[in-house]
Amino acid sequence: MSDNGSPLWRDRRFATYWAGQGVSELGDRVTELAIPLIAVTMLHASPSAVGFLTAAVWLPNIASLFVGAWVDGQARKQRVMVWANVIQGLAMLTLPVAYAFGAITLTHLFVVALVAGLTSVFYQTSYPTFFVSLVRRDQYVEANSLVSTTRSGSFIAGPALGGLLIQVLTAPVAIVVDALSFFVGALLTHRVDVDEAVRERETSADGLLRRSRDGMRFVLRHPYLKVSLGCSTTINFFNFVASALIILYASRGLGLSAGVIGLTFGIGATGGLLGVVLAGRVARRIGTGPTIAVGAVIFSAPMALVPLASGPVWARAAALALVEFVSSVGVMLFDINNNAVQSAVTPDPMRSRVAGAFSTINYGIRPLGAVVGGLCGELVGVGPTMIAAGVGGSLSVLWLLGSPTIRVRSVDGLDAVDVPPHPAPA
Repeated sequence: MSDNGSPLWRDRRFATYWAGQGVSELGDRVTELAIPLIAVTMLHASPSAVGFLTAAVWLPNIASLFVGAWVDGQARKQRVMVWANVIQGLAMLTLPVAYAFGAITLTHLFVVALVAGLTSVFYQTSYPTFFVSLVRRDQYVEANSLVSTTRSGSFIAGPALGGLLIQVLTAPVAIVVDALSFFVGALLTHRVDVDEAVRERETSADGLLRRSRDGMRFVLRHPYLKVSLGCSTTINFFNFVASALIILYASRGLGLSAGVIGLTFGIGATGGLLGVVLAGRVARRIGTGPTIAVGAVIFSAPMALVPLASGPVWARAAALALVEFVSSVGVMLFDINNNAVQSAVTPDPMRSRVAGAFSTINYGIRPLGAVVGGLCGELVGVGPTMIAAGVGGSLSVLWLLGSPTIRVRSVDGLDAVDVPPHPAPA
């Protein structure tokens, strides 16, 4: 609720950012379908090439530790987010231009993927500080739920819209939608009036390295963040083993057209909306920590069922949609509550550094997962690789067992947790 007791979505500042975030997310879903389909259908890419392309999007996250330390020293994180959106939109526009001149190549796709990944790193490491400047602590779960609602909605409308645009206009032209969405997101984010705490900037290399080192040490020794990092990283590795192959498998293995794939993913993504509704309710019933654990399993396990899809086209599409539906419920249960815990226990001066250190490992593992998925898809087959990914991701819950996170009942009772600068003597 806002200061006057009304729902947060009625707050003008939050609503402005929320609208921009929703538009950008919708465009992202179009591109996530379009770029792999360009590689698979137009450039006839192999499973390993598709895996490397997926990896390229996430490879810049390895630099998140240093980007986060740099962002932490910037006075205005909001400005960084705006420029990140603008640059990403310009990069996306190069694809339809190249297509118009008949010059689109796999190398071009890799370059665009790398630029998109790098600008996303700048945006994501700036976001935590912007977020806590925009909403109060008691609004964290509500705000995360609303942001996750638009994200879930984009997974419903985006693939269906993307599939239609790809079939009617071709994949490169459909990416224009994503480019425009980034410009709209940049404009609306720029218009949000937030009071960011201005801190003294440290621009020296020594200052950057020191902040990077401090951020990584803080995460690895933090009682909540280190557990969250281990669990999330395990999920991300195995999820991207599957993600590198699922569109290829849907196209070649299940014989689904671009339109049917988009519609299937869109229907399956409705589970995300259910997950948003359930995230707070389940957390109130069984506790925030146990809800994170349940979400981790439900998010990952369904991927093992994808190779079981068979029968006529409608049955194969329905099976894939069911897998996506259940997985989408799980990711919302996991993300909304896990993000709320992270926001509650991280001290304000450390937010960008923590986000950078977290992303270096958590997102940095994604390209490795995508490469492993692509290679395993060629060596042992796509089906067995999908099964292994589902089982492996479910084992992420082992990180939570016996940890303080699993015992969290509500984020309202959590305070920012600091750690000593040096290990205590044994």
